[in-house]
Amino acid sequence: MKLSILLKSVTEIRRVIIAGKGMEHKHTVKTGQHDNLCACLQDYEIGSIHYRAQEVEHNGLFVAIKGFKADGHEFIDEALTRGASAIVTRKSINKKPVNKKSVIIEVENTRKALAAISANFYGNVSEKMFIIGITGTNGKTTTAYIIESILAEAGFKVGVIGTINYRYSGKVFSNPMTTPEALDLQKILVEMHENGITHVVMEVSSHAIDLHRIDCCWIDIGVFTNLTREHLDYHGDMDSYWFCKKRLFTEHLKTGPKKGSSLAVINCDDKKGKDLYNLLSEASDSMPVISTGSTADKMIWPDNIKYSLTGIIGKISTKLGTFQFSSPLAGEHNLENILSATGVGIALGLSLAIIKAGIEKAGQIPGRLEFIPNKAGKFVFVDYAHTPDALEHVLSSLTSIKDNNIGRIICVFGCGGDRDKGKRPRMGEIAGRFCDLTIITSDNPRTEDPMEIISRIIEGIKQTSSKKYDPKKPANGFREKGYVIEPDRKKAIKLSITSADQGDIILIAGKGHETYQLIRGETFPFDDRDEARAALQ
Repeated sequence: MKLSILLKSVTEIRRVIIAGKGMEHKHTVKTGQHDNLCACLQDYEIGSIHYRAQEVEHNGLFVAIKGFKADGHEFIDEALTRGASAIVTRKSINKKPVNKKSVIIEVENTRKALAAISANFYGNVSEKMFIIGITGTNGKTTTAYIIESILAEAGFKVGVIGTINYRYSGKVFSNPMTTPEALDLQKILVEMHENGITHVVMEVSSHAIDLHRIDCCWIDIGVFTNLTREHLDYHGDMDSYWFCKKRLFTEHLKTGPKKGSSLAVINCDDKKGKDLYNLLSEASDSMPVISTGSTADKMIWPDNIKYSLTGIIGKISTKLGTFQFSSPLAGEHNLENILSATGVGIALGLSLAIIKAGIEKAGQIPGRLEFIPNKAGKFVFVDYAHTPDALEHVLSSLTSIKDNNIGRIICVFGCGGDRDKGKRPRMGEIAGRFCDLTIITSDNPRTEDPMEIISRIIEGIKQTSSKKYDPKKPANGFREKGYVIEPDRKKAIKLSITSADQGDIILIAGKGHETYQLIRGETFPFDDRDEARAALQ
């Protein structure tokens, strides 16, 4: 593809250096000269796009982006050596880049440039598909699964990009991050489009918004689930985190080729969701907004809901009518996810019968309050809850639906290393408040000392559960409310199950669907579900 075409929608180009055969020409780009510059580059053919220097191919274009562990600007020489015809950089390159024909494009933001270039290279494929973007601290994955089920029931060919994987047409692929880098995202969309996918359900992380991964990926419906404490190690404070999440609706849905036709589905039971609903509804360039929540003043609301350890039954009311439903998903938080998915169905003009069928056919979500079947009569669940709000919602739901006369709640959890340290005591306090027995263990300690992480959790749990047990000396089978420290997650899971009686509820929280554990910079195979099954045997 012509380099001039790739750069058409790249804004904030500062300077272009064209070098070759001992000569070098530098062009400083002034306002209004963008099109003239692109015309000067129309003789350059680009065969591939890269942001990893080690993958650069001959006649490729390399975009140097700064990552969390490495800076692509340090690998520009490698990209040129491997045959890159063009380099996009944020940092000035004053030395002669190579003794061959090459182009260096200096821009203000290489991540924004990567998104625009990638979209152009792959034919702006998102314009040809219906994209549903889901953001929020919790509930994105479950909501995506339910929407996928509803769309499939309607006969659409659906693709999903999310935390667990990306998938379409019966094919499943690993996904290293919730929302892929801009180049990878555009590649996936093209893959899906070439396989006949018409509708895509995509989880949108705050990192993806802030790092411009979803720039030039044009979204039709934005869904907001909730906002609670998370990723403060990255965003710094809740105001910055909220501002970032909000941009999906205030910026992305209001720009690009789908401007004017996009709409939002907002969970108004969440405080920030209510604020967002009001903001979007009252804006001068307002868009259609569908509100969901627990009361009849919303556009979609529930009635006569009954919860059990095996799911939810009840009625959902909409402005178009009502329907009874039954879902195998347990807990009040999952009702919010079901309502959000219903909102998407309504926005698409689907019948209530199709929405109902889609909800009821959405089975267990991997690692989302996933029940581990067993013959011991123990209710063992594995859940991804790794934030204070998520842990509180799950434990609150389990507490409200358990038999008040029998059964204890036992929870195994830890906190991730190299992440927000402020949430550790809060999660300890929450676990101690709801659980009869809490087993504090390791999550993904990464480069931190597991016992240092655990010590912060203990600060919180002491406020609500003062009795500390020795894991090797279970006094009376841990009958009194208390907590245990067992840094070895495998042993902690086994201890939770061997300590439980018939009718007890065991929640193994924090890692959910993950199949690894990160310890001291190394990755080890580990799956909470497999460990639970082994302990049950």
